[in-house]
Amino acid sequence: MRLSVKTEAGQGTGQKRVYLAGPDVFLPDAARRARTLKERCAAHGLEGVFPLDGAVDLEGLTAPDQAQAIYVANVDLIRGCDGLIANMNPFRGPSMDGGTAFEMGFAAALGKPVVGYTSESGEYVDRVVAFYRGRVTRENNTWRDPEGLTIEDFSQIDNLMMCGAALAITRDFDQALLAMRAMFGHSLACVG
Repeated sequence: MRLSVKTEAGQGTGQKRVYLAGPDVFLPDAARRARTLKERCAAHGLEGVFPLDGAVDLEGLTAPDQAQAIYVANVDLIRGCDGLIANMNPFRGPSMDGGTAFEMGFAAALGKPVVGYTSESGEYVDRVVAFYRGRVTRENNTWRDPEGLTIEDFSQIDNLMMCGAALAITRDFDQALLAMRAMFGHSLACVG
């Protein structure tokens, strides 16, 4: 397996490098989405790094080995970035993408600033209740799912661990870019 991943944050361009976490990698036009996000990063003086940027040779690998190679490439990309912007929109259910959640936690554990964005305006608990189509109960101010498990209700847009990893959560990608620039000590004005 050959990986071509930068390993030092800010290496090469002098710009702050930002890992662009999210389920965007699953889009049928993921490469186009990557270009768009990277162009928007560049307009703000940042270098966007998309999860598919890690060159991974998957030829001849079993499916589990392919998965591990992709994991290694992505964590190496995160290590080589100065911060992380996460697409926290719900994915395949009421909560955000699990892989993105891991990447947020990994970046936060490395001491890198994490900013999330989501177009969702409602609270997590409301999406979970809607997901179960009313098959939930509420007793003593505690929501429970059909299996009797507590549904967390902390007035946040997603699980408390994901929200806690983010230093800011905005309503769209461009606002997230501005928040990240501010964390890097840049002016909030757009570059260029």
